[in-house]
Amino acid sequence: MKKKAMIWTGIIVLAVVLLGAAAFVFKDRLFLAGASEELDEPVMVQPVAMQELGESILVTGQIIPSDEQKVFHEAENGEVNEFFVEENQVVEADTPLYSYDDSAVNSEYNKAVRTRDLTKKRLAIANDELAAARKLLKDMKKNPDITKEELNAASKEIVQLEMDIEGIKDEVSSAQQTIDETAIQKEKLTVKSKIAGTVVKVNKNVEPTENGSAEPIVHIISSGPFKVIGTMSEFDTVKVKPGQAVVIRPKVFKDRTWDGTIESVSQFPEGDQGGMDEFGGGGGNVTMYPFTVAIAGDTKDLRQGFHVSLEINVSDLEQSEQLAIPHMALDMDEEGNEFVYVINDDNILEKRPVVLGEMNDEFAGVAEGLEPGDLVVTNPYVIMMNNLEPGQEVPDFVNMVEGMEEPGMMDETETEAEPAEGGEAPEETEPEADESEAN
Repeated sequence: MKKKAMIWTGIIVLAVVLLGAAAFVFKDRLFLAGASEELDEPVMVQPVAMQELGESILVTGQIIPSDEQKVFHEAENGEVNEFFVEENQVVEADTPLYSYDDSAVNSEYNKAVRTRDLTKKRLAIANDELAAARKLLKDMKKNPDITKEELNAASKEIVQLEMDIEGIKDEVSSAQQTIDETAIQKEKLTVKSKIAGTVVKVNKNVEPTENGSAEPIVHIISSGPFKVIGTMSEFDTVKVKPGQAVVIRPKVFKDRTWDGTIESVSQFPEGDQGGMDEFGGGGGNVTMYPFTVAIAGDTKDLRQGFHVSLEINVSDLEQSEQLAIPHMALDMDEEGNEFVYVINDDNILEKRPVVLGEMNDEFAGVAEGLEPGDLVVTNPYVIMMNNLEPGQEVPDFVNMVEGMEEPGMMDETETEAEPAEGGEAPEETEPEADESEAN
């Protein structure tokens, strides 16, 4: 019983397969027959013209200032005492921004100054004593009544004064060092701008913590031109080099573009994407690399944070413009050679082999085989469907640039519409009745 069931199942499956194949063949024949009967598409032509065909890479990026300064609160400096700038204020480099409370540092500084000044006075007194002791020893040597013990005592006193003076000099140096260090501390307590630019943020309410502040107290962006940063895939990095032209299209401006050039492409992946454990095994992952683009011209209408689309020309700039035809005009013979159909000045169909150059998504460059202005057929399948052969005249065609060209039909139309010379247009007459009907 099971054997019979298997046999019937096989018969049914075979029948379904045969019916499907027959339906497919029948459908295909119907399609070809219908296409040959219903195809009423004219021959379309387009003149060969110069096109920009440089290969381009499309990436995205973001506008950033060419330089910026973010100043954070430093916990060791204490609390902020005074702000010297406001938001949107234009500043130059070395402009004071704000200062910390400097009362403790000022006290230490003033104390060191007083110590130094008092020590210098002691040093002056010790120098005077030393000068007097030396003069006294000199006079004692002239007096014959002075004993050797007295001379030795006077000499020892001079040596002691010299030693005292050296110690006082060290005290002066130490006091001056303290003054210099506290002066540096005082200078650090007044924070200054490192760049020329515009103050975009002044945060007077930042709460200081042991580790400083999490957000900047003052944020300055440079007054120089903006630039663009972004990331591109590993496949694009091998094509992009510094100096290549870039067209920048901010998303907020639909009809405006800026010119730019590739400034740099990093040799290192973004973040930790270079890890072999994650990316070394292949798969569908792509490593991204940071890049920067310099913007040419006036950037005053741009703002930090604008998102932009970037078109990077990665072809040979000197050869990017060339003769081009639409991709749909290309055809291929049985040997795999590419050719196009051309309609010459006498409306005769020609078959031209071509050598292609660069291309983009819409056009293919032609290095050999065509001249500017040649009319190429953009729907070559119509040639085959209408059984047209090279050397035949094409009775009518549509120039996609100039409009309909119908050499024969125009003459016939003009002949029918033109009245006889010197007379009126012929009157319309009713057709004669059939004699059989009249009888």
